[in-house]
Amino acid sequence: MLTHVPRAPETTATADIRIPDGLKPADGRFGSGPSKVRQAQVEALAQAAPTYLGTSHRQKAVKSVVARLRAGLSELFSLPDGYEVVLGNGGTTCFWDIATFGLIERRSQHLSFGEFSSKFAAAAKAAPHLADPWIIESATGTHPEAVADPDIDLYALTHNETSTGVAMAINRPPGAASPADGGGLVAVDATSGAGGMRVDPAQFDAYYFAPQKCFASDGGLWVALLSPAGLDRVEKLAASDRWVPAFFDLKTCVDNSKLDQTYNTPALATVLLFTEQVEWMLAGGGLEWTAGRCDRSAEILYTWAEQSDFAMPFVEKPSERSHVVGTIDFVEAVDAAAVAAVLRANGIVDTEPYRKLGRNQLRIAMFPAIDPEDVAALCGCINYVVGALAQ
Repeated sequence: MLTHVPRAPETTATADIRIPDGLKPADGRFGSGPSKVRQAQVEALAQAAPTYLGTSHRQKAVKSVVARLRAGLSELFSLPDGYEVVLGNGGTTCFWDIATFGLIERRSQHLSFGEFSSKFAAAAKAAPHLADPWIIESATGTHPEAVADPDIDLYALTHNETSTGVAMAINRPPGAASPADGGGLVAVDATSGAGGMRVDPAQFDAYYFAPQKCFASDGGLWVALLSPAGLDRVEKLAASDRWVPAFFDLKTCVDNSKLDQTYNTPALATVLLFTEQVEWMLAGGGLEWTAGRCDRSAEILYTWAEQSDFAMPFVEKPSERSHVVGTIDFVEAVDAAAVAAVLRANGIVDTEPYRKLGRNQLRIAMFPAIDPEDVAALCGCINYVVGALAQ
């Protein structure tokens, strides 16, 4: 695989390159989070603002929107009876800490294959009331597999590793007992995958995410889809003598969510933008429709890269390539940082790679709100910029 620390792109040549308007995408936002927000969402927020923004989150004006959001997510993910949509403040980073108090009973197993999947493992390892977690790692650009073990009471998976563009199918570990028979829960970090990738609720007990990726909203909020087994674990640990800070108390979050509210005040704009995106997804045809849009964008991006003489997909196995966040390596002769700088100067933004990965590549979001035709236009713009830089 190609490795390269990006070079500084500040040159007169890059500043002077202008991409013809006819080549540019209709919308130039390709960031992996915060992501593109559709104009219709912004307009809906502006329309609701006079009676919504600046009002109590425990009153009908806000609780009705939270109710719409919870119902919409339940429908989008086809949640079976007994599952709950739970909300709280703080984003996915907060939920990792919440899970160490409210979901892991004694010992967890973590698949670590990038910056974000490693963070939950680190949180579990640092928790003084838990046994050291079993961390299974794999090389960058791949993902490992979970291993069934009766000593494990929670398996921590990641649907899509945002830093590397590696995705994995979500399944309970082969041979693992079900939670009903004393087996471990399956908790899935779905922050950048939820809403753009298919998932079977029968395969998870906690599927948690934040709204600034596929759901085209702002950050600072987390959602967890909890199975009956997951809810039972919450109740069991809440009844134990384990000390839990009030902000990290998952039972408090569950109880408040059932009342269509959060424990403390959420960002009301985020909640409404999130709700509007979920309802747009449902109107289009649900999760199969949104995943189909991402599939088409991924087909365009990876086909272009495979046919290019200067680019190639970073993730070698097609089955492990993300359909929501694409990572594309460049040959050494092409400076990806310079390409990203020219794109940005032309209004095509946030294509830079994840900062800690240190590769000569671009990272391109393909979330449902991003039109596949814009992904195709982006590929054409990259070809144009690389050609201009070579002159």
